[in-house]
Amino acid sequence: MKVDKYGLTSIASIYFDTPDYRLINKSIEKPKYKEKLRLRGYGLVAPGKSTFLEVKRKCEGIVYKRRIVLSEKEAFELIATKEAKNKSQISRELEAFMENYQKLEPKYMIIYDRLAYYQDNSDLRITVDMNPRYRVTDLNLHTSMEGISLIEEGGAILEVKVQNSVPLWLSDILSRGKIYQTSFSKVGTAHKLEMKKKNKITKNINILELQNKGEIKYGFVV
Repeated sequence: MKVDKYGLTSIASIYFDTPDYRLINKSIEKPKYKEKLRLRGYGLVAPGKSTFLEVKRKCEGIVYKRRIVLSEKEAFELIATKEAKNKSQISRELEAFMENYQKLEPKYMIIYDRLAYYQDNSDLRITVDMNPRYRVTDLNLHTSMEGISLIEEGGAILEVKVQNSVPLWLSDILSRGKIYQTSFSKVGTAHKLEMKKKNKITKNINILELQNKGEIKYGFVV
């Protein structure tokens, strides 16, 4: 396989959700159908440069993507107003998505450095996402590419993308390496990490409250 024409590329995506994280929470439950709204940029995005506003849907294991090209500013305006200036078919689909969920706001930014490989005369594609990371502040595509690690240092996420069957040569390599299919959601993992942090903070606050009231002595409640 060959590295595609883009080479090593840094990709950043802002994921939008409702105030109560309706989209991400549903995705974590692994339903047969789920959908996400994200704004994607390649490298740091200069003012006026292209970004990609995309609805990603997954149904019965098959992924569908619908996206339009516009600037970062235009994308945020579209999400705020729910009204696209360019009335294309995909724009109308995005409008309907936003109307369905009403209030959508940026929640997570997912960043990684990708190498993508392809095979001539085949629909086979393999991506390797290195240093996957996230952040919950500065949710824009022009500030930086910094973030908190999603996996252990030195790890990567490898994804085999093919519409038909996996070639025998690749199937043999995966089998010998004992590499098996599993699911991994970058934004889902980021959400779990953040919720774990918040739960820990809440528990610590509760303990402090009890201590201040004199209800905890010697490490236990009396």
